[in-house]
Amino acid sequence: MHHFDYRDGKLFAEEVSVTELAETYGTPLYIYSAATFRRHFEAFDSAFKGLDHLTCYSVKANSNLSVLKLLADMGAGMDVVSGGELFRALKAGVPAEKIVYSGVGKRAEEIRQALEAGILMFNVESLAELHKIDEVAGELGKTARISIRINPDVDPQTHPYISTGMKKNKFGLDIEHSLEAYKIAMELDNIEPVGMDCHIGSQLTNIDPFLEALDKLLKFYEKLKEMGLEIKYLDLGGGLGISYDDEQPPHPTEFGEALAARLKDVPLKVILEPGRVIAGNAGIMVTEVVYTKSNPTKNFLIVDGAMNDLIRPSLYGSYHRIAEVEQNGRDAKEYDVVGPICESGDFLARDRELPAVEQGERIALFSAGAYGFTMASNYNTRPRACELIVDGDTVSVARKRETYEDLIANEL
Repeated sequence: MHHFDYRDGKLFAEEVSVTELAETYGTPLYIYSAATFRRHFEAFDSAFKGLDHLTCYSVKANSNLSVLKLLADMGAGMDVVSGGELFRALKAGVPAEKIVYSGVGKRAEEIRQALEAGILMFNVESLAELHKIDEVAGELGKTARISIRINPDVDPQTHPYISTGMKKNKFGLDIEHSLEAYKIAMELDNIEPVGMDCHIGSQLTNIDPFLEALDKLLKFYEKLKEMGLEIKYLDLGGGLGISYDDEQPPHPTEFGEALAARLKDVPLKVILEPGRVIAGNAGIMVTEVVYTKSNPTKNFLIVDGAMNDLIRPSLYGSYHRIAEVEQNGRDAKEYDVVGPICESGDFLARDRELPAVEQGERIALFSAGAYGFTMASNYNTRPRACELIVDGDTVSVARKRETYEDLIANEL
């Protein structure tokens, strides 16, 4: 459910005309709906009300400070994967004790930053990292709370680039090595093992892989107890999918009920790390048709949005629904929707049936609230887009459009 709809053939973001926003702020343009963010967070968080839990929004999905503050004001914690994301979360007012730090390559200065802030825990992904955290914590005279990220070798049935819980992936430790890591952690002077962590992938469209991984974790939990280790947290990561096209992912309530049934006698606080399911359908990207072009085999819409603005189609072959900002009622044609970047891989859609579109008209790409702007770049020296948040009839600039001067500000 989202708050982008048509009124008399014109697209609105909540109570505001998308045409008016594009005319005022230019294109390409990201528009987020505050009501949709709130609705999605509440729907997700309330699905687990039967469990002692903490919902830690995955910052990498959409890291805009205004988005983070909106969610923090609703009580969200945060899952971060870099020092920069930690900096953002703290700036947005997220209490440090609601922040978990994941990621395979934490540098010493990032570990120090997190320890000084007093985060809830690190999700540790290798023995080398475990020893580095112990070393840095010792230098600071602090104790680092950690969980080990366990790789359960479960196929999440998703795109291979966003699969994270199989043996061939770079993330976490397999179950055998995880047990050894906990034994080592229990002996280190500056480490306190407080949880166990697992994240198997993103854009999952059924809960069976989650439950398969959970069953393996619960068996592992019994081994930890046999070792005399009583942990407090079970971090199940995120990954619940959304509808981009015709996917029918489970509602969070289905996931919540399944977890509650399995965990009713387990005295652990559950940590969940949703990202896409909160942010994905809370945003659109609007772009203007610069030129139309045809050759003997193709019709092209050349738009001012490009792979630097929204890389998912080029990177993953991902689908985003595309529709006119102002419906024109023309017959459909098949188009490749492409940007101005000098790469054949610069496309937003291929072989897409759309009502005939003319130069100067605008189209909207839906489900762009997650992994849209946050993955944007300045390739071809293109300024990144403006980001807006619409809340009812109120429009706020969440991020100004970059200028050419911004692009060279740090160059000598």
